[in-house]
Amino acid sequence: MKNYQTNVSNILIIGAGGAGLRAAIEAKLSGLSVYVIGKRPKEDPHTVLAAGGINASFGNVDNGDSWQQHFADTFIEGYGIGNPKLIETMAKEAKNSVLEIDSWGANFEKLKNGDFDQRFFGAHSFRRTCYTGDYTGLCIQNALLRKTKELKIPIFDSEYVTKLLINDQQCFGAFSLNTLNGERTIHLSDAVILCTGGHTRIWKKSSSRKQENTGDGLYLALEAGCTLIDMEMVQFHPTGMLFPEDYEGMLVTEAVRGEGGILKNGLGERYMSHYDKERMELSTRDKIALANYTEIVEGRATPNGGVYLDISHKKKELILRKIPKIYRQFIELQSLDITKDPMEVAPTAHYSMGGIEINEEDHSTKIKGLYAAGEVAGGLHGANRLGGNSLAEILIFGKIAGKKAVDYSRKINSLPRSYKEIKNANDDIDSRIKKGNEIALPLMKELRNIMWEYCGVVKNETKLKVGINKIKEIKLRSEEVEVIIDTNNFQDLINLLDLRSSILSAESTIISAFNRKESRGAHQRSDYPEISEKEELNYKINLNINKELEINKSNIKNLNSDLKKYLLKTKSFKDIKNKLLE
Repeated sequence: MKNYQTNVSNILIIGAGGAGLRAAIEAKLSGLSVYVIGKRPKEDPHTVLAAGGINASFGNVDNGDSWQQHFADTFIEGYGIGNPKLIETMAKEAKNSVLEIDSWGANFEKLKNGDFDQRFFGAHSFRRTCYTGDYTGLCIQNALLRKTKELKIPIFDSEYVTKLLINDQQCFGAFSLNTLNGERTIHLSDAVILCTGGHTRIWKKSSSRKQENTGDGLYLALEAGCTLIDMEMVQFHPTGMLFPEDYEGMLVTEAVRGEGGILKNGLGERYMSHYDKERMELSTRDKIALANYTEIVEGRATPNGGVYLDISHKKKELILRKIPKIYRQFIELQSLDITKDPMEVAPTAHYSMGGIEINEEDHSTKIKGLYAAGEVAGGLHGANRLGGNSLAEILIFGKIAGKKAVDYSRKINSLPRSYKEIKNANDDIDSRIKKGNEIALPLMKELRNIMWEYCGVVKNETKLKVGINKIKEIKLRSEEVEVIIDTNNFQDLINLLDLRSSILSAESTIISAFNRKESRGAHQRSDYPEISEKEELNYKINLNINKELEINKSNIKNLNSDLKKYLLKTKSFKDIKNKLLE
């Protein structure tokens, strides 16, 4: 066996973003030993791209808000397939989480009376999004990092986890590879929490950066024996940058529309009245993404193949105060002054709403001792995620997963550790280092193009079938990838591991999309353009997929009677609401 080192802790957390750090803090505050490992710099996880804000029903600006209305907006705009218990927990706990993270230094904008300012985000009934300019995620991540430093929590952010260590359906740790020097580490722990983010980097146009959100956690969970839920539900954010090429898909935060930005097509027409006359640019992300996509494909695009997002009618002082990061983003990358001219934008793959199937009470998976929180976990958002809910999600469920992992650690007597499993993990890495006639990065580029072309904003059976076959071809070719290792460069190996995770995540997604024969939220089928009302056509069900890529249907969780009564009283889209509750 290659030279390796061993690390032992009560709780191992994989992922150094917001969910992982909040879980680590909870575990440490409980008095147990905790280790955090991740493959990206802890100062720059995907969390920092959640720019526009975090939701909580304080009612500071609109005093009619409540946690029940936050629940209603999230459930209804998720088209009824989100887990009601998860949504209820988020809506109830959001205020406490916002107060806590602000006390740790997130520094949210305040009103003159000292309460949090709150802005509009799409499809919310009230202004409930707390924010710090347009860099809220960055402020939250920095606050969490300061807290972990205060608590002396070790974070190793150059560790690529290649395998979860499982014996007798119980997780006893993980095996990792250092991305800088290739050193291998066995992490032995009582409980493991996956907080690895999603898989949206596997689309050509994506708000994720290189080697981020390549589906690592989804791959690890499937290989361990977990199931994934609703993988077809991938959010395409309406507004991503079009150029320069290296930044295609880079996020243009919803805060622009929250502060009054308007959408126009290449003909100069403000078109959202044709898609959602009542809410216009503050409609749901799925509706605006579809509207933008339609304007583009029907020939009303801008010169660079997008639509215009214009906030130049607002005062420059407001723009510089409320969305300073976006102002700098366009000045620096396009030499475009958004206080004078409109931005060109188009839909971009942004968020994995499906993910690992978890227990709604404790965030455990089907494998004992294995938990998941944040974007890698499915069930909360249903078929459409409301902007501002993701930052609430990572703090609330990171904390819960951390607490429940602690409870599990304290009650187990021994772990069924297996030397064979460790050896298999080590041998698997060795088997990847070989001569070959393929290179990982070009295959990854092909995969991203396939997912964009055949499993993009709008899908159909013909496209999905072609896409599935093309991914199978990529999978076969990936077995012939050459991996060359020298003293200081393990990038070939890292690229192959990313490709391996991306292929399995892509298969899970496109097969799930093929099997949901309806249009619901972010999942749009041109051959099934309506929400299906027939059980056999997937009406009001969740789709589950396992390692063998077999699909199973499960009934959605029932609403409790009080929340059902509340929903019946809301004004939100009666046509959809009646279908969800009948």
